[in-house]
Amino acid sequence: MNFRKHASTLCLSVLLSIQVSPAWADLNTEITLLQKRWAQVNYQFEGKNQLSAFESLLADANAMSKKYPDAAPAWLWTGIIKSTYAGAKGGLGALKLAKASKADLEHAIEIEPQVMNGSAYASLGTLYFNVPGWPLGFGDDDKAEQLLLKALAINPDGIDSNYFYADYLFNEDRYLEAEKFLLKAQAAPKRPNRPLADAGRQKEISAALIKVREAL
Repeated sequence: MNFRKHASTLCLSVLLSIQVSPAWADLNTEITLLQKRWAQVNYQFEGKNQLSAFESLLADANAMSKKYPDAAPAWLWTGIIKSTYAGAKGGLGALKLAKASKADLEHAIEIEPQVMNGSAYASLGTLYFNVPGWPLGFGDDDKAEQLLLKALAINPDGIDSNYFYADYLFNEDRYLEAEKFLLKAQAAPKRPNRPLADAGRQKEISAALIKVREAL
């Protein structure tokens, strides 16, 4: 018996059964809806309305990750929502959210390291260079770059992987490198079903390019 061949066939059969199973189809639908709502809250809401909307969004994300405890995309998006909510909230409450986000993103990576084209690495890397270092937080610029480079290795042409690394480089005063990755992010292919998120990110890229060129 060719064990490898039969093992591969078995793995493929399992994967196909997962893809077509009603539970995972429901998860994909929930993720898509969550992504759309996140883009609306992140890019179209402001002030108290945004914080309130993030709170509601987070409650739904937490429920989803409990509903699908073995699904990396569920933990990834719970982590992303906690991270962006932390950025909008600020203060000590933000640090608590950032630590919770870190745990969720690490859990997503444990389940599936390349989940959603390396998005967990990109989000985790961004956390590491935005959060304060010890003793308040876990911030670490070297760790941040390692994670962001992992995201780029998985998705070298992605809008988020290039933008987040460029943002890191700008904060490290590496302006020429930052410009290079911002231009790659600007030229990234559009993502199906995520027009609002892409439009919001492209505005951030344009604003970042202005800052980089002013600093050069």
